[in-house]
Amino acid sequence: MKRFREIAERFNVVNPEKVIYESIKGLWCQYQFKNDHAIVLELACGRGEYTIGLASQFPNKNFVGVDIKGDRIWVGSSRAIADDLNNVAFLRTQIQFLDKFFEKEEVSEIWITFPDPRPKLRDEKHRLTNNRYLDLYKCILRKNGYVHFKTDNTALYAYTLETLDSRNDIHHLLKTDDLYNSPYNDLHFGIKTKYENKFASLGEKIKYIRFQFNGNQ
Repeated sequence: MKRFREIAERFNVVNPEKVIYESIKGLWCQYQFKNDHAIVLELACGRGEYTIGLASQFPNKNFVGVDIKGDRIWVGSSRAIADDLNNVAFLRTQIQFLDKFFEKEEVSEIWITFPDPRPKLRDEKHRLTNNRYLDLYKCILRKNGYVHFKTDNTALYAYTLETLDSRNDIHHLLKTDDLYNSPYNDLHFGIKTKYENKFASLGEKIKYIRFQFNGNQ
C-alpha cells in the first residue's frame, strides 16, 4: 500500500489517481514528456527493465512501460528517477485498453518481452499475440512501426508465428528461435530481463520476432 501511495504522486507514473489519466490520449508528448520525440511502448513491462534499458540507450525517444501491477511499476519508476531518465513513464492499465490511452498512430514501436504464455486453450484470447491484440497494436502504431517480441516459450513462439502467418497484413517479418546465435542478436540491444537471464541460464533458447503491419506502411 505504501508503494501504491507513492506512485500515485510520482510524475513518471500515469495511473487512475491522476487527472491526466482520462485525457492523455494523443497528448503524451505534450502532457508527459514535453517534447515531440517518438513514443515506444513496453507491454506487460513488469519492473520496466526494457523500458529503462532502451531509455538509457536512446535519450531522444520517449518510453512508456505498461502494466497493471502497481508494485512492479513502483520498482521501474524508482529506477528511472534514480537514473535521472526523464524520457521514461509508466502507465497503469490492462493491455486491452491501450486504445483508450494512445491515439491512432501515436506510437512508433512496441516491445513485448516475456509475456505470460497462457498455455491453456481457454486463455488463448489473453495471449498478447492473439489477433485481438494485434489489431489493437496496428491501430496505435505509426507507419513503418515495428513490433518486437521476445520469449523463451517454444509453444508461444510457434503460436505467434502461426497467428502472424494467418493474417494478410504482416510484412518485413524476422524470426529466430535462437536469438543470441542469430544475425538478429544486435536488434535487442543487449538488454536482458531478470526472467530472460533465468531462462537462458537453464538452457532455454530465446526466441525473437520482429514485424510490421502492411496497413501501417
